[in-house]
Amino acid sequence: MPTTKKESLQFGLIMCFGMVLVMTIYNFYLNGTIGEMTLIEGITDFLIGFIIAFILDMFIVGPNAKKVALNLTVNTNKKIYTVLAISICMVLGMAFFMSIYGLVSTYIHNGFNSNSVVAADYFAIFGKNLIIALPLQIIIMGPLVRFIFVRYVQRSKSDIIV
Repeated sequence: MPTTKKESLQFGLIMCFGMVLVMTIYNFYLNGTIGEMTLIEGITDFLIGFIIAFILDMFIVGPNAKKVALNLTVNTNKKIYTVLAISICMVLGMAFFMSIYGLVSTYIHNGFNSNSVVAADYFAIFGKNLIIALPLQIIIMGPLVRFIFVRYVQRSKSDIIV
């Protein structure tokens, strides 16, 4: 899809925005904070999550997920397998790191319970996020962002060249 660093940046911004928006609303629902927080608090949490996710996507998870996915699909000519492998690796990596962020955020908002087992809390959050993030990425957000990217970002690039 993206062929230049600028296109990768644009694609990453669009993808991160969509995924973080949906996952933030989902996590607000899980934590029961939708009716309890102000709009400004919700937007602030979204922006912090978006910045963290974008940095992870560009510098840590994205490059490593692409390396792993390309190694897994080296013997195939079908682009769909490569796209699915990259999507799955990205979701696994992002869910891993963003669940840490979610756990820390939950402890900040709700306080740390002395009966909490951090590992158990983390795996519960990771599992809940993965269950939603994987189908969201593969079925909805991935195709939608690729459509938007090809239709508007790459199209505007080709319009300038012509």
